[in-house]
Formats: sequence, C-alpha cells, structure tokens
Amino acid sequence: MAAGTERSAGVDSTGVDDVAGDGVAAVRARVGRRVVGRESELDLVLAAVAAGRDIVLEGPPGTSKTTMLKAITAEWGIPLLFVEGNADLTPAKIVGHHNPARVLREDYSADNFVPGPLVEAMQAGGFLYIEEFNRAPEDTLNTLLTAIADRSITVPRVGTVTARPTFRVIASMNPYDNVGTTRLSTSVHDRLCRLAIGYQDEEAERDIVALRAGGGKGPLRARLVTDGVAVTRATRTHPDVRQGSSVRGAIDTVLVALQLSALRGIGDAADERYPETVFDAMVVALSGRIHLDEAAETSAERVLREIWEDHFVLQPATAAPG
Repeated sequence: MAAGTERSAGVDSTGVDDVAGDGVAAVRARVGRRVVGRESELDLVLAAVAAGRDIVLEGPPGTSKTTMLKAITAEWGIPLLFVEGNADLTPAKIVGHHNPARVLREDYSADNFVPGPLVEAMQAGGFLYIEEFNRAPEDTLNTLLTAIADRSITVPRVGTVTARPTFRVIASMNPYDNVGTTRLSTSVHDRLCRLAIGYQDEEAERDIVALRAGGGKGPLRARLVTDGVAVTRATRTHPDVRQGSSVRGAIDTVLVALQLSALRGIGDAADERYPETVFDAMVVALSGRIHLDEAAETSAERVLREIWEDHFVLQPATAAPG
C-alpha cells in the first residue's frame, strides 16, 4: 500500500445492524447463556457497546469482565484483542512498527509495517481490551484517545487507518490496586463510559465454581464448592486484608482439595480429615491471592487459618443444638 493512502476497511456494519433496535434483545439472550450471574452488568455493557460507545470497567480481578467481552465479541463474530497496561506499553507497541530487517533491505514502506493490537482491532472491527488501563504511559493514552475520538489514526509512512463500525476500546482498572498506577486525566474520563463491577453474589459464585471445577456432582464435590466459596468470600471482609481473592481462588481451592482428598483417601465430607484438607488447599490456592493491609502484623497463612477456624469451628459450634 502506498504511503499516504487511506487504509480503510470496507465497511461491514453487520455487527452494528444486529444489535440495533429490537435486535439487541435477541443478542442479549444469546450472550446471556455464556455468562453466569451478571444480568444487570451484561445489560449495561452490551447497551454501551451497541450504542457505539467505548467503556472502562472498574472492578477487581475475577468479576467476569473478560467473560462478558468474550461472549459479546463471539456473538458479533469479531476479535477480542488483549493488551496489558504497564509502563512498557509505548505508542509503537500498541500501534505497530516497521519490520527492521525489511526496512534495512527496502527502506520504510506500508508493506513492511507490522500492525499492533490497536491497528489490528481497528482494521478487523474488534474490541481492544486494555487491562490495567491506568498503568499505561500518558503518551500511549493520548494515542488511544485519538482512536477513540476520531475512529482513525495516522501512521507515519503508512497512512490513515480508519476503524470498522464495530471497533471499540474497552479498558479495565482495579480500584483496590494503587501501586504503579496513575490518575487518569479529565480528557480520558470524558471520552469513556464507566461501569463499576463488584463481586458476584454467593449463589452465582457457587454456580461458577461448580461449572469450572467439573460440576457439583457427588456429595464431596458439592460440599467443597460450598466451603470453597464461603472461605474465599471471607477473605474480602477480613480486617487485615486490603484485597481478597476473586472467584478464581475458590475454583482452585476446590480443585486442589479434590486432588488432596484422592491422595488421602477421603471419600466424603464426614471424614474427620476433611476440614484440615480444605485448609491445606486454601493455603495453596489463596495465600498468594490475598493482599494484606500494610499496617497488618500478620501473614497470609495466619489470616487463612482465622477464616478456616471461623468457618469450620466457630460457626458449626454456634449452630449446634444446646
């Protein structure tokens, strides 16, 4: 492609037409079958992207942000491109670069340009999903703002890249993490819709864990799902924990406990070794996922032991008759 020419994909508005008007309800019904326990959030995200808006999703890890986006893009038949926001995410990395070897042989040209994720998403009409958005450098954010505002960017020695109608920029931020992050400017906030996403309720988390851990079949597995979700959710409210574990911790707790039970010959939750087996699984699955308050004079293992004792010792004793 000659330098200076417009690199614009032929407009295929199929995705947009499908979600316009009454069609959005049918899309919502199909997408909803792929997502567990996110009724309201899915409505809002789908409405925003169907309206042609870019959006920032603010919430802790493991709250189904990626799952929702995968479901929507799969339904539209467009790609979802992931980018991790960090100090190394330069404009060149997100826009693209010229192949150095070919430049030495042929000089700069549009033909030896290697598209980055932003250009790929614009050309394919996909979603560019930037995790940890507030860790990206300011000049990179400015490049994204141009794409958001104009739906096109100018690449030196290549030309203008114009986005297909279904192109969206989706950002995510973790409100609990302020290490290495920067405060977003007013101009960034002004160009993005925003949705705060919290943890799922307990029933939804049990459904997710049962699904990801092989279903709730059998009394041991079903009990592990219930206990795994309960102790994982307790990490989010412990006074010494700044950020608790996501549902991924519960999934891993169940999976590890299942393997430990098999190794130890534990066939059901009535086995007296069952509670301690759950604790051992908690240490492996949760100790690296909880972040203690800086002022807390304790360890992750001690916190987990307190949560375990509260769930397996104190609560059953309180509920016991007499």
